[in-house]
Amino acid sequence: MSDQAQALRNMILQQNKPSSNKGTRILTVASGKGGVGKSNFSLNFALSLQKLGQKVLIFDADIGMANLDVLMGVPAPYSLYHLFQGQRSIHDIIQLGPGGLHFIAGGSGFRELLHLTEEQLQHADREISKVQGEYDLILFDTGAGLSREAERFIRGSHESIIVTTPEPTSITDAYALVKMVSHSHPDAKFKLIVNRVLDQREGRQTAEKMDLAAQRFLNVQLPYAGAIMDDPHVGKAVRRQTPFSLAYPDCQASRDILATARSYLEIPHVGDSTRTVKGFFHQWLNRKRNL
Repeated sequence: MSDQAQALRNMILQQNKPSSNKGTRILTVASGKGGVGKSNFSLNFALSLQKLGQKVLIFDADIGMANLDVLMGVPAPYSLYHLFQGQRSIHDIIQLGPGGLHFIAGGSGFRELLHLTEEQLQHADREISKVQGEYDLILFDTGAGLSREAERFIRGSHESIIVTTPEPTSITDAYALVKMVSHSHPDAKFKLIVNRVLDQREGRQTAEKMDLAAQRFLNVQLPYAGAIMDDPHVGKAVRRQTPFSLAYPDCQASRDILATARSYLEIPHVGDSTRTVKGFFHQWLNRKRNL
């Protein structure tokens, strides 16, 4: 097993070469409530971006309640916890998932992250700096719901995707999340995904209503980033513990999410160019320690 682990680390190190001079973008995916398909979107969106030539690292930011490894059917022996405890390097905790996707598991150890020593923080700083420039994009899949944890990830990212469905409760909670974040961080950049739609028209109409309300009452724009059809193949893939974009690449949901990824790459992304992966984690940990 140790030889296999070393081979995996070598493979990741070989693949993780600087991808561009533009630096690594940080994207957070969040939702106002659970059960809207956020994690499934995050996983298959990341795979679709890779299919289009991007180098992506997906991070399960729902520490203690993580499930990306379950959706992929890949056991994750290491997590962020092992990095901050000084037990593993950043490349040790990066796992290789299906489709060649790199991911970091959420794991457990939430409470321990609040009581890190200065030596542990310095070790983490050195390690986290190593992934700057190795990926085009790092995607954080946050825990669902109106949480301060999700807000902190959104505030530390270049931009965020909010996932909702056409259901009134989902729309209301997504709007509440945007409201909470925009009050404390008015410069936050959002995009909106409407999941499980009956057709593309329903997705666009849902997004337009939310965008109008956000602009009128919050002075915030919610650009429409796409809609994913309600597709039975998604549930089948979950039961198989395989991403639906790999298990059923020709199904409607797979075609929709690939189109969404393509549109995402075609739109210029405006944000704070000085933000770094190291700075993101530094900011996140300092907020947690000051709770």
